[in-house]
Amino acid sequence: MSDERVISPNRQPDEATAEQSLRPRSLSEYIGQNRIVETLLVTLTAAQERQEPLDHVLLHGPPGLGKTTLANVIAAEMGVNIKVTSGPVIQRPGDLAAILTNLRPGDVLFVDEVHRLARAVEEVLYPAMEDYALDVMIGKGPSARSIRLQLPRFTLVGATTRLALMTSPLRARFGVICRLDFYDLDAMCAIVERSARILEVPISTDGTREIAARSRGTPRVANRLLKRVRDVAQVRGNGTIDAAIASEAMQLLQVDHLGLDDSDRRVLETIIDKFDGGPVGLDTLAAALSDDPDTIMDVYEPFLLQLGFLERTPRGRTATRRAYEHLHRSAPPTPQIQENLF
Repeated sequence: MSDERVISPNRQPDEATAEQSLRPRSLSEYIGQNRIVETLLVTLTAAQERQEPLDHVLLHGPPGLGKTTLANVIAAEMGVNIKVTSGPVIQRPGDLAAILTNLRPGDVLFVDEVHRLARAVEEVLYPAMEDYALDVMIGKGPSARSIRLQLPRFTLVGATTRLALMTSPLRARFGVICRLDFYDLDAMCAIVERSARILEVPISTDGTREIAARSRGTPRVANRLLKRVRDVAQVRGNGTIDAAIASEAMQLLQVDHLGLDDSDRRVLETIIDKFDGGPVGLDTLAAALSDDPDTIMDVYEPFLLQLGFLERTPRGRTATRRAYEHLHRSAPPTPQIQENLF
């Protein structure tokens, strides 16, 4: 259900080609994440001067913030090819061996959802990352023997939205670890302006800001909203996106001024109405919403936590006073007020 939301940070099936055209192709084009860009620029420059592959890079953070884009930028900056795969796809050690033996010197291997690699696959990956070698078992039983194949020096770029689910030995083998955070409003405005230029959509400064403010600090959401607003501008306006057209489009999409949609509000309303504001356990909340606990934790919660509408406590999830105010509800009395009532 979450993938159908217009403000979902996850890529939708029909967006792959469109996203490719809007992605920056170099660090100089990359907007936002200044600390990460500066770190990568120094590391890339040093590796190029030494004529060595870049150290292995781990990118983590919420979906839609540009981890795949950064992996492609790294390969482009190094002037090498990139091989793209994902953790769930590599089911057996032989699958990984086939990928590794087809890499060329300096190539980038991008593994999305790297936390979902099988343990047996990880065991094969360790010597590949450390020693650029692949241990292969030949034969079975007492006559079995292991041989070591040398691999070309490559760079592994891993991406994950669930850093805590990665094993410590795997995390320790990445030399560069970068966390991508939600983008601020200025960066989001710059991203919307850039995408509008590429799509050749006329847009005013106020229209840019209206879309950027509701994009949840996520470039993928901003680009999706821009395309939806473009449709409204074409059908109900003169083709130019201004603040009025953008606001009208957002009302049609049921996205409020902070970027929350019906699903976000339903999470908060359930905590407030059914559980008196919390605390409520994740599994209980998921059952009340008829949703998956991982979806709530990975899709809904990050932005609600970012806004300060939700708190994670040892006893469960709690709606904050800001959430009550946003939903125009009367907040419960604070503990200090309760003491004064007696």
